[in-house]
Amino acid sequence: MSKRLLAIIGAVFVAMIYGSTFTVAKDVMPTYVQPYGFILIRAIGGTFLFWLLTFFGPTEKIDKKDFPRIMAAAFFGVAFNQLTFFKGLSYTSPISASVIMVTAPIIVLILSAIIIKERIELKKVIGIIIGLAGTAILILYGKSIGDSSNAGWGNFLVFANAFSYAVYLILIKKLITKYHAFTFIKWIYTFGLIYILPFGFSEFSNINWETIPTDIYYKIGFVVLFTTFFAYLINLMAMKHLKPTTLSVFIYLQPLFAATFAISLGKDELNWIKILSAILIFTGVYLVTHKKVINPSSK
Repeated sequence: MSKRLLAIIGAVFVAMIYGSTFTVAKDVMPTYVQPYGFILIRAIGGTFLFWLLTFFGPTEKIDKKDFPRIMAAAFFGVAFNQLTFFKGLSYTSPISASVIMVTAPIIVLILSAIIIKERIELKKVIGIIIGLAGTAILILYGKSIGDSSNAGWGNFLVFANAFSYAVYLILIKKLITKYHAFTFIKWIYTFGLIYILPFGFSEFSNINWETIPTDIYYKIGFVVLFTTFFAYLINLMAMKHLKPTTLSVFIYLQPLFAATFAISLGKDELNWIKILSAILIFTGVYLVTHKKVINPSSK
């Protein structure tokens, strides 16, 4: 089996993990653990596990000039990213959250145009407008089983998470080409833990561990071990054999897995607002990411 095929299988596995996380994490919070307290658990567990990798990776030193980039990546990829996602997910539904996350490639394109002055074609501009329209509809009107009155605010926070993740992807690009993943991932989570600590300490301290059922402990462990550790690690390893544009396509599988998992457990439902929003968002993403194939015979 080729390394590229293994990378593709790994990327699909990561999409399955993320897709199931929308429902698993929502079962934990806010009933048993408040969002920021849950994030602190995830950051502590992730930091510990990634530092353990130091014993298995190459011996590399990070240039001092790269630490500001690592600190920024930690803010957008761990702290702000998770704070907005888990808080938003506590208000909204698994399917709505997973659909909104698909806007990340659109946001990457917008930021690339602003930061690195990348030229945007008219087709992609239309795609951005359509995709953001779908997101706006879902944020304003999308509701589900058990949604609170703050569902719109929750959807907006998940969109802020997608924005933060897009910034992170741009920041991390140079680090991936310069260092082994084991070298910098531990520092990203270390700084991320420092950022999260002031927000999550109070909620973490108020957790009543004795009243948490056994199955909830398993779900917390799943988020720490699979969503945080394995998914992050597999993604970085897949980047060694797949182009970032190829890897980003697998984010489109998350709503499929999220919807299948949530509906099968009776945790969410489909309605015409979600279907319409999904069609608009996926159409927008297609226009933004699709590349014209040149026919060699036409040259």
